[in-house]
Amino acid sequence: MIRPILFLALAVLPLSALSSSFAGTTAGSAAGASSHSSSSSSGDDKVVLDARDDAAAFVASEGAIRGAWLEAALLHLRERDAAAREASDMALARKILAL
Repeated sequence: MIRPILFLALAVLPLSALSSSFAGTTAGSAAGASSHSSSSSSGDDKVVLDARDDAAAFVASEGAIRGAWLEAALLHLRERDAAAREASDMALARKILAL
């Protein structure tokens, strides 16, 4: 009984890693296509996409929880986009979650 469960677990784990990797590259492409910045690249999008968990915590806590990934993404967005310089941290965090 244990052997089939172990086999199934070992077979499914690599597939889940592959699918999350694929989703990350797909989301990165979509974010780059909708960006108003002409200097955006997949490496830049990764900074923003990596901040999604921190952005969710920030929004859910009404700004009380500020993670390092979110701080990096906010800085990155404001360096690249004039409209982002005028936006609040909360507005940018919500934008990150919408990606």
